[in-house]
Amino acid sequence: MTFQPRFWPTVMTVLMLIALLGLGTWQVQRYSWKSDLIAKLQSRSQAAAVALPAADAPHDEIEFQRVRVSGTFLHEHEFFLLGRSRRGSPGLHVITPLRRSDGKGYALIDRGWIPFDRRAPSSRADGQVKGAVTFEGIVRIARGPNMFMPENDPTGNNWYFIDPAAMASTAGIDTLPGYYVLSGAKEIPGSYPIPRQWRIDIRNDHVEYAITWYLMAIILVVIYVLYHRQKG
Repeated sequence: MTFQPRFWPTVMTVLMLIALLGLGTWQVQRYSWKSDLIAKLQSRSQAAAVALPAADAPHDEIEFQRVRVSGTFLHEHEFFLLGRSRRGSPGLHVITPLRRSDGKGYALIDRGWIPFDRRAPSSRADGQVKGAVTFEGIVRIARGPNMFMPENDPTGNNWYFIDPAAMASTAGIDTLPGYYVLSGAKEIPGSYPIPRQWRIDIRNDHVEYAITWYLMAIILVVIYVLYHRQKG
């Protein structure tokens, strides 16, 4: 058997090999970056609560931060986030503006889950806490819709994603920050809404992706060698 490489197949193989190895190396770098990010976010969520930053705080510095905030709920302007379930039961999340007592404007609070038959505030009147409240929660960034989400329906108070600008306009509030707080309240009068239990669930599959690209590079080399082997 002899090995007789041809010019153009060799050129194409080299270019493809460089691309595959580059993609594999990029995924290794992404794995390292993602691991550091997860560790940082876990540290934030498990640390002692800090005062909720101002609305203009850099988002990448406060996401998943455990915070403490005081203020008064504007229950008359609560929003319903559709497509949420709890232990397999369909329902809604109640998103309520909070007038902050520290004079730093307003915040959006995800107060938790309710079944559809509790949508009317009168059906959960005990949960409409009046007066000043103080609680802890986790900061999440309002990312906007994905390509599969329908448009929000502010008129019908049906929201598929959190849109601070539209919610502020609907509630007659000057501005709302680009983040919201997942309430970590332990007990709610009347049991509803049920506070959401937060957890960091960020996938880090970049090692698997890197292995895939490197395996494809090996397969490419094997095919190249077999293709150019000829009988003497």
